[in-house]
Amino acid sequence: MTECNRQGLLFSSLGRQQVQADFAGGTLTSDAGGLLLREVDRRCGLIDALAGCLTDPRDPSRITHELRTMLAQRIYGLALGYEDLNDHTTLRQDPRFAILADQRPDPQQPLASPPTLCRLENRVTRASLARLAGVLVERFIASFDTPPEELTLDFDATDDPVHGTQEARFFHGYYDHYCFLPL
Repeated sequence: MTECNRQGLLFSSLGRQQVQADFAGGTLTSDAGGLLLREVDRRCGLIDALAGCLTDPRDPSRITHELRTMLAQRIYGLALGYEDLNDHTTLRQDPRFAILADQRPDPQQPLASPPTLCRLENRVTRASLARLAGVLVERFIASFDTPPEELTLDFDATDDPVHGTQEARFFHGYYDHYCFLPL
């Protein structure tokens, strides 16, 4: 006979609200793994560190969505396979995504919309990218008991073929077509 474990999984709370996964039904999600990512981030503080690398030029009196909340929404979206901003048209209403972004689920106050997230992405400067990369390298090195004496970074270029006359395209002789090639 099969014995089922009926004990739920407890996650970090959201204020005074308990976050628990169980198998009793109710509001269901197919992406509950995001809660595990949230637990990892709670321990390592990566999203907070990344948010500290970005500046927010918006007028504080007019802000609806905090920078850290939008960054968490975008990072968890990418981590769970939602690479396109248009996915957030639906995800912004998802109670699980609200929890991931440390917001109380509220249908009257959804998370950031795709255009708002796009503005966040477009505000990132080269200097911000350097600070973000620095955080990732620092966290990687800190993950070792003893910092490594040497790090080898292997950058492989990946071309992204374009079909038309998009801005920033160029012809690459090796690939023999027009492409975006960030590296």
